[in-house]
Amino acid sequence: MKVASIQLNIKWHDKQANLLRAKEFIERAANAGCELVVLPEMFNSGYSMSHQEIAEPLEGKSVSFLCSLAKDFRINIVGGIAVNNEKRANSDSGNAKLQPENIAFFINHNGELISHYCKNYPFTLAGEKEAYATGDKQVVFSLGEFRATTFICYDLRFPELFRQVAKQVDLMIVIASWPSTRQHHWELLLQARAIENQCFLIGVNRIGSDANQLDYSGGSLVCDPMGEILSRGDAKSEYLETQIDLAQSAATRAAFPFLNDMKSS
Repeated sequence: MKVASIQLNIKWHDKQANLLRAKEFIERAANAGCELVVLPEMFNSGYSMSHQEIAEPLEGKSVSFLCSLAKDFRINIVGGIAVNNEKRANSDSGNAKLQPENIAFFINHNGELISHYCKNYPFTLAGEKEAYATGDKQVVFSLGEFRATTFICYDLRFPELFRQVAKQVDLMIVIASWPSTRQHHWELLLQARAIENQCFLIGVNRIGSDANQLDYSGGSLVCDPMGEILSRGDAKSEYLETQIDLAQSAATRAAFPFLNDMKSS
């Protein structure tokens, strides 16, 4: 499987510009024979706590646009946006609105929205816990004959979250807006999650800077089930291709059956 990691230089709160830029890279990836495109966290807006300005319905403009591209180019797409929860929660008043969510979505090559994952660990230091809901579920979806899952940025610091689905998947995907000041942690943690779960790990970060005066150095990685780095993005390029063989995950687990020694909770 050939994967395109898109380290988008996101334009702050400019959805139209970000969607059009994403389209360019999706078309490029399809023409190069890629089967999967991965975009960063909140790719259409930048990592923002101003959900009143950027959140949209799950199947609103951004996801609908990508569904159309996925179908036209016959390519799978993973990415992240902020979404509104239009459904109402049950409460004593009967009309309490749910918090918006920071999500990762998976759209298959038929243009169908298959899954969305709500970030389980909002980044408290940035005020995300107050702005967005805290997820409590993982998602697993099919990529052909293989199985994959998604996580978002700060989730990467919590290995127990990844462990919950380790035996169910061949591939873990982490989308992020991970700042340059902690770039070293990003790389080490991605490798660690690949090694301990014996699966491929795709981590896609952004480049550029945002309105919060934060800089991003990309550094998107693809690691194999032994933690070897197959590709690494730099701080300037928005596009990275990697060839992976997902069957290697099962082969690694057969040769080194470490996951069989996991203790049940």
